[in-house]
Amino acid sequence: MFIQTEQTPNPATLKFLPGREVMDAGTAYFPDVTLAVKSPLARRLFAVEGVDGVFFGADFVTVTKAEETAWPHLKPAILAAIMEHFTSGEPLFAEGPDEAAEESFAEEDAEVVATIKELIETRVRPAVAQDGGDILFRGFDKGVVWLHMQGSCSGCPSSTATLKAGIENMLRHYVPEVLEVRSV
Repeated sequence: MFIQTEQTPNPATLKFLPGREVMDAGTAYFPDVTLAVKSPLARRLFAVEGVDGVFFGADFVTVTKAEETAWPHLKPAILAAIMEHFTSGEPLFAEGPDEAAEESFAEEDAEVVATIKELIETRVRPAVAQDGGDILFRGFDKGVVWLHMQGSCSGCPSSTATLKAGIENMLRHYVPEVLEVRSV
């Protein structure tokens, strides 16, 4: 098994591409070890000293490192953990991924929300997935769109610029009801 790595815009994260499907649908985010109990792969990765976060996409795993840890020391252990998981035949989840978090918006905003979600799904998510992350819709209230940033997007130095200059401007252009975009 050959696992490729890619840098992300976030220097604290690295994208690992095992050359096979990781998740058949959706994404999974483990911002700390306590949430990793359902995933043998996430547990393996958190067992590597210096791993602070794990994110699964369709065909990649993004790992966030602790600030004081250097990639040259961490990368071989992460590669070994990923390879060990995929060669073991264990499932990605012991029980299945967590259900998606609930979305919040008024019923009268359903049409606006549908447009926002379509734009996020078709224009935003594919771009951030290439950088090892994901952005999920969480709500719409009084002109404010609430998004949840995961993987390399979470804590990325350029995430505020992406959120404001990129996503907010695009949504405001196509959906006049959008006044602002915020992260949850």
